[in-house]
Amino acid sequence: MAKDYYNILGVNKSSTQDEIKKAFRKKAHECHPDKKGGDEAKFKEANEAYQVLGNEKKRSQYDQFGSTFNGAQAGGNSHGQGFGGFQDFGGFQNGGFQVDMDDLGDIFGGLGDIFGFGGGKSSRQKQGRGRDMESTIIIDFKEAIFGVEKELKMRRKIICDRCKGNKADPGSKIEACKNCKGTGKVAKMQRTIFGNMQVQAVCPECAGEGKTYSKKCSKCNGIGVVEEMSNIKVNIPAGVDNGETLRLSGHGEAGSSGFSAGDLYVNIKVNFSKDFKREGYDIYTEKSINFKQAVLGDKIEIETVHGNVSLKIPAGTQFGTTFKLRSKGVKRVQGVGHGDHLVKININTPSNLNRKQKKQIFELDI
Repeated sequence: MAKDYYNILGVNKSSTQDEIKKAFRKKAHECHPDKKGGDEAKFKEANEAYQVLGNEKKRSQYDQFGSTFNGAQAGGNSHGQGFGGFQDFGGFQNGGFQVDMDDLGDIFGGLGDIFGFGGGKSSRQKQGRGRDMESTIIIDFKEAIFGVEKELKMRRKIICDRCKGNKADPGSKIEACKNCKGTGKVAKMQRTIFGNMQVQAVCPECAGEGKTYSKKCSKCNGIGVVEEMSNIKVNIPAGVDNGETLRLSGHGEAGSSGFSAGDLYVNIKVNFSKDFKREGYDIYTEKSINFKQAVLGDKIEIETVHGNVSLKIPAGTQFGTTFKLRSKGVKRVQGVGHGDHLVKININTPSNLNRKQKKQIFELDI
């Protein structure tokens, strides 16, 4: 049965490439196997879906044929003449069609690996990319309101400072691999369901790098990366809220063989405030006034996250009345402006009145 890649990523067929990329990142973060509660199967499934929908050419072919060979073969016979949209992939030839097994491996969930076409560019990129990491930062209430720079101390793989990631000891020779002549690939015949085909395989001498070293780096043993403690500066934007996650692209573990570094996901925890309550971008507080102020009106000082402001209390203000101080709330992370500060008024009812005071209130006849 064909997989519904749109449903896997939670998007529809009219979604833009940016929307698809955003949906994939969210799904990958939720299901990442290194994360508590992660699901490796769903992570791989989401990645498989994105490999297709994230590429406009493959997406068009998927929309036309679906995710199985049965769908693709509907356009012709099973002898290589009816693959329709797959004929322009490039790669190697057999019969009347051309196939790039890196693309087949991406689209059909590793079919290339099953039939011996593994080790292509896409596979090496996934293996070489640095691992994503996750951490938590605890900040104070007002630090979340106005933003703050924090420093994380983490043990992670970083580029070796001795060889600068090129894997060779300083001063040693780096030469093109003689077995593959620096291409990183060698040709071989492969028996497949399509017949004997000449395919490109990873060079076993240089593991696909296309280079050999007279002496490997003595610090990283020719890996190019080392595991050390490192300090990472995290700029937390104004307006961030409790439970949100920041993604720092390229701040995860270093990739090997020149591949990109992973990402760092920082979970934000905000300490409770005894003075303010936050809901979205609005701030809530309560203020008590006396009976006289409620009846006759007054001007009072209200403490906000931006400092004290003056609030006019109209005569006859009732218990529970809420006043809005516009733009005295939290800065919007995306968009412009600030939320509001809402003040609920409590009225202190007088007690222990003397006889004269009771008489005066009685004579008010209100």
